Amino acid sequence: MSRDLENTLYLELKDGRVTIEMRPDLAPNHVARIKELARDGFYDGIVFHRVIDGFMAQTGCPQGTGTGGSGKNLTAEFSGEQHLEGTCSMARAGHPDSADSQFFIMFERSPHLDSQYSIWGQVVDGMEHVHAIKKGSAMNNGAVTDPDKIVSLKVAADVD
Repeated sequence: MSRDLENTLYLELKDGRVTIEMRPDLAPNHVARIKELARDGFYDGIVFHRVIDGFMAQTGCPQGTGTGGSGKNLTAEFSGEQHLEGTCSMARAGHPDSADSQFFIMFERSPHLDSQYSIWGQVVDGMEHVHAIKKGSAMNNGAVTDPDKIVSLKVAADVD
């Protein structure tokens, strides 16, 4: 099966490479923005600040706290897709059009998120590395002490 390298991301984690197939058919503006940020090196070194065992791992905040972003909110692109293991979806505040650079990767199916968050990709290889991301405190909304980082996030077309 040949991949569309322009719509594939390589997420390098401490334990190895995760391959994410992006879904411009579902969320073209979110995919375009994530590629733009990845190409700028925005995600390199950013921590997984909120990781809840059995739920998801969240990243993309330059402050490492969940309070920041790249400074550009995106209009929601909700779809009928399900939040399954490996689904990549945008984090947001209360307003549907408040997604920016933060996203999360699902550890398992979470139907309560369906049609509420913009799904933009799916892990197709390396999910074991996602499951190995350091988990946060269940008592503190998944906040992680000494969290794992994104080593790099690159568009596959740009990688030799």
